[in-house]
Amino acid sequence: MRKNIKHTYIYYILFILLSPILLSEAKAENITFAQAVEAAWAADPSRTELNTNYRSAAARAEAAGSWFAGGPTVSGQYFDDHAIGSNEGYTTYQGGVSVPLWLPGQGSATVGVARAEALTIQERLHVARMTVAMKVLDSSANVIIAKRWLAIARIQKEMLEKIHASVSRGVHAGEMPLADQQIVSSEVANAASEYSLAEEQVKTATSALHILLGRPATPDILSFNNETLARDGLASTEALENSDPRVKAARQAVHAAEAGVHLAKTSFMPNPEVGAVAIHEKQYGSPWDDRVGVTVSIPLPSDIRDVPMEADARNKLAAAISQEQQARRNVRQELTQVFSHLTATKDMFRNSVRSAESMNSRANEMSRSWQAGETSLVELLRARSAARSALQIRNQAEVAWHAAIIRTLIAAGEFQ
Repeated sequence: MRKNIKHTYIYYILFILLSPILLSEAKAENITFAQAVEAAWAADPSRTELNTNYRSAAARAEAAGSWFAGGPTVSGQYFDDHAIGSNEGYTTYQGGVSVPLWLPGQGSATVGVARAEALTIQERLHVARMTVAMKVLDSSANVIIAKRWLAIARIQKEMLEKIHASVSRGVHAGEMPLADQQIVSSEVANAASEYSLAEEQVKTATSALHILLGRPATPDILSFNNETLARDGLASTEALENSDPRVKAARQAVHAAEAGVHLAKTSFMPNPEVGAVAIHEKQYGSPWDDRVGVTVSIPLPSDIRDVPMEADARNKLAAAISQEQQARRNVRQELTQVFSHLTATKDMFRNSVRSAESMNSRANEMSRSWQAGETSLVELLRARSAARSALQIRNQAEVAWHAAIIRTLIAAGEFQ
């Protein structure tokens, strides 16, 4: 009986040793992380919205280059003396057209605001793409961890089921106590529950990734290692901060707000209007009279209009400057965490590999000790459970290390 159980443990050990090979074979069907980011970006709903906003801002910038500050105004008037009870034949027809004029520097300032807004939206597109890359990374890591958990849970469940069958035969033959069978039955039930949870996790993580990518695929994130970092190289923290899309978007928002302040200063009064007017009239006892003239309308400046407009522009500039400073702080702190996490995950992965190897060796020794009758089945099951937990921690640490490398590359401006 115990010989059969020994073969079950050997099967479990072979799985632990061969799992990297199995995973490498599965990689052949994966797509690259860059391809996954492209697919997710193409399927991202915010991309369409931001592209529409950018085209709208570009159209506003083009429209702001008009010769006049607004559309023309057409006016018409008619007068006669019948309405007051007179019938002397006084009749007047008057019509005109006028257009608003740009104030000095107002036209170029309006164009500058529209162009700055378009550039701001363009930078927001880069921020959205960076966000998509991080979502792809997190979802991919979740899928790989879930699949590895499912594989371990499946092997654990199958191993315990074989142990349960062997122990049941031993109990039936009177070679093992009934308590061992009850213990194994409990472990089998727990393993079955864990396997069900792992299945659910795989389905949930896979579904989330497929929705994100727009197609069923899993990017290969395990190919990124220290050699990738050495090959691509990393700039200084200050350079990474300045090139971060979030900082660039915040800085461009400041430029847009500064352009808004300049526009408010050039719009110190309502736009004057100039136009042409034609009059066609007839007076009593006179021939028809036609006249043509020019009209000019100049509204005067007023604090009730100018002060709130300039104050609102200054408030927007102050808010943009504050948001840029906050964005720089957040990015600076995030970069520190990214590099620290990269070092920590590397150490955690190295230590978890050692721990998994040690716990597996301990479980093998416990197996030999149990076969010699020196260790109880309970102690053996505990050792195997500890080895399984150590292997799971090792898998999580490995995926976390590769993910930390990719996160560092994202911070360096890769996948943009």
